[in-house]
Amino acid sequence: MAPDKTGTIVILNGTSSSGKSSIVRALQNILEEPYLEAGIDKFIWMLPKRYLNRPHWDEVLGFADKAGPVGQRLVSGMHHAIDALSRAGNNVLAEHVLVEPSWLVDCVRLFGELPALFVGVYCPLEVLEQRERSRKDRTLGQARRQFDIIHAHGVYDLQVDTSISSADECALAIKRRLQGPAFDAFARLKVKLSAGGEY
Repeated sequence: MAPDKTGTIVILNGTSSSGKSSIVRALQNILEEPYLEAGIDKFIWMLPKRYLNRPHWDEVLGFADKAGPVGQRLVSGMHHAIDALSRAGNNVLAEHVLVEPSWLVDCVRLFGELPALFVGVYCPLEVLEQRERSRKDRTLGQARRQFDIIHAHGVYDLQVDTSISSADECALAIKRRLQGPAFDAFARLKVKLSAGGEY
């Protein structure tokens, strides 16, 4: 049986330690309809544990700003899984680190005609680096390597800054945007891509 409607997708793009996962948890608490968490961390944790450490980690996302062959396949699979979940009628929340231009192109191609809200999660570099030092589960330097490329395309439906807003406040802003005018960032990026533009 075909679903009554296509599920809504929310993609949160930001550097490591920008607060994406906390926002996803807050959103799941305040959104009335169920939203499945299907972001990059969930997919990375599907890998055998040996791939979370070097040398295997280099095949995934070992250099923070460039993926290896395992990471490329993993992220492509994630994008197609999100697309399939939405088309089956499921709402989806996904945190992402769009460090590879091809990943953004993939998102545009798959989500450009779906109800997909594109959210930029911003935070100053000095705050990101302090968070990295405070956390015990991140390699130092990831945020710096990602910082200048993660938002280079510059097109979002909504931007939030986790240095001035809590995860709950960011989640409320996203909830309000979901209830507002139609979102079209991926559609606008799709037009730009079709016209031969670059991100």
